[in-house]
Amino acid sequence: MNPIPAILQELNRHADPARRNGMARFGINTQTALGVSIPTLRKLARHYRHQHDTANALWQTEIHEARILASMMDDPALVTPRQMEDWVCTLHSWDLCDQLCINLFSRTPHAHAKALAWRLRKPEYIRRAGFVLMAALAVHDKSAADDDFSPFLEAIRHGATDSRNFVKKAVNWALRQIGKRNPALQQRATQLARELLEMDDPTARWIARDALREFAQLRNRRQ
Repeated sequence: MNPIPAILQELNRHADPARRNGMARFGINTQTALGVSIPTLRKLARHYRHQHDTANALWQTEIHEARILASMMDDPALVTPRQMEDWVCTLHSWDLCDQLCINLFSRTPHAHAKALAWRLRKPEYIRRAGFVLMAALAVHDKSAADDDFSPFLEAIRHGATDSRNFVKKAVNWALRQIGKRNPALQQRATQLARELLEMDDPTARWIARDALREFAQLRNRRQ
């Protein structure tokens, strides 16, 4: 039995125009959005865990919340590099980018490679996806060694001059999450932030100041 009609019916039942308007105020592209809350989507996703084909079918609907739901219910073990490319190339909103990377892509075996590949791509949401993946991996990849993050720190160094809003915030996020992973990486992230602070670039300096402020707060809490 095809579950897609029932899922779409449930999404439309929870559609909220007021929430949709609120999403727009946060810079979310609501062209295909219904205004369904994230907690509602998570609750619905629990009924369809690891249903790869259903997730793909939901993504094809192009409905904003259906795509977020797809990111919550797909099976990371079945996600291919080709699927990751196909999906990331259709991103048109920062929140969908973040949900997709955190919920699904960061849990695939291809995450590290895609993070480094996408940070070199020019489109804003694809480049953001690369740095969001770095941030998500710093939090969720418990098996990674510190040296696995060395390429990410170098990528942050080169990406810190991209002034586009959704890119610079993702670069900042990646730097902060790597620095929060453990004291050794915090030392390396702090050193990088100090180097960025000396650059003749306002975006790099903004990223550095924000990261250094958070690292200082972490050190104060540990004392």
